[in-house]
Amino acid sequence: MSEWQKSTWRQKPRVQMPEYTNADALSAVESQLSKYPPLVFAGEARRLKQHLGAAGRGEAFLLQGGDCAESFDQFSADAIRDTFKVMLQMAMVLTYGAKVPVIKVGRMAGQFAKPRSAPTETVNGVELPSYRGDIINDLAFTEASRTPDPKRMLQAYTQAAATLNLIRAFSTGGYADVNQVHAWTLGFTEGEKAESYREMAKRITDTLDFMKAAGINNDTAHTLQSVEFYTSHEGLLLEYEEALTRLDSTSGKWLAGSGHMLWIGDRTRQPDGAHVEFCSGVQNPIGLKCGPTTTADDLKVLMAKLNPENEEGRLTLIARFGAGKAGEHLPRLIKAVKEEGAKVTWVCDPMHGNTIKSSTGYKTRPFESVLREVRDFFATHTAEGTIPGGVHFEMTGQDVTECTGGVRAVTDEDLSDRYHTACDPRLNASQSLELAFLVAEEVSQLRARTSERQAG
Repeated sequence: MSEWQKSTWRQKPRVQMPEYTNADALSAVESQLSKYPPLVFAGEARRLKQHLGAAGRGEAFLLQGGDCAESFDQFSADAIRDTFKVMLQMAMVLTYGAKVPVIKVGRMAGQFAKPRSAPTETVNGVELPSYRGDIINDLAFTEASRTPDPKRMLQAYTQAAATLNLIRAFSTGGYADVNQVHAWTLGFTEGEKAESYREMAKRITDTLDFMKAAGINNDTAHTLQSVEFYTSHEGLLLEYEEALTRLDSTSGKWLAGSGHMLWIGDRTRQPDGAHVEFCSGVQNPIGLKCGPTTTADDLKVLMAKLNPENEEGRLTLIARFGAGKAGEHLPRLIKAVKEEGAKVTWVCDPMHGNTIKSSTGYKTRPFESVLREVRDFFATHTAEGTIPGGVHFEMTGQDVTECTGGVRAVTDEDLSDRYHTACDPRLNASQSLELAFLVAEEVSQLRARTSERQAG
């Protein structure tokens, strides 16, 4: 078996990737990107791996969230700030419910490419390549816009670098102050329909008041003012990933420098395919989406390929089945993990299996379906005696109307008001925070049941 190199994926079958028509232009972009600084560093990726290992043991909890697909046109400091802000609020609520540290990982600073169900689409008799995300082509339905352009990778890198720069500033510059974050959350619970969440918010207030009375405040505890925040995206466009991959001088291992964590989608998890080959050789934590078609044998082969040394925190299994289906599909995968003695972190993605077409023609996700899948996920792990390690949401800090339901009761008729996504529907700020309260209740109840079993 030949030694892994960052280009060995090119010898494998590739799916869900564009065919660039100008090889010279592609080569020039790859050469230019390979000279740019990496966006993240090996020490950060190793630290995230340790945190994810703790989540796999039930000693931490992963909150992974952000855009379906980042956009060039909608890029702004306000949009980054708003999503970051809501994730901090969600993390605070989850920390209180889980009573363990919450690992904050954004679908940000790299989530530019999207797999598609078909390579082309037809409108009014005209067939063109499908839109695959701004790093590859443009949403406008013209031949020029839909032709894959390698130069878009350079714009994606620039936007990712700017996003990371702002996130790092927010994380350490006082914006993440725990008291300020809680004040934002209290504003959400003031609404008439959010009454059920007020009690938990009050308990958080009491805890913060106690900490102040005990002398633990912003002056004495730096951790109350700063947070660790990591980035992640689907490692789909491998030319971009390879160009930003660097050899870490400390460990002698390769690092995908495009983001702290990469995941492999349900459409690109072929054991002998290019995406699994690339991800098998980098030291970053790797996520693997597991859908209804994932078999136990598939999973065993993929675990051996992606985590041959069985490292804690290396492999996160992201379950995405659809409401009411976790009980049918998840047990066989949990059994496969147990049979292999594999160390994994289980995470629930309740978004991708719950997309429907609304009565008004918009693609949407009902809030109740999202919540039901989360509850199914927790119930299944409780029944199997395994640990639910986190949640993975497509969400935004903006006041969009893309998913129905929630305390603000977005209806099918409301979807047209602020439907801004270029791909899949996202939870808005209110729905995201409401979901955090509900997940916190699930985690809290799970911990109570576990404590009772251990005491008995």
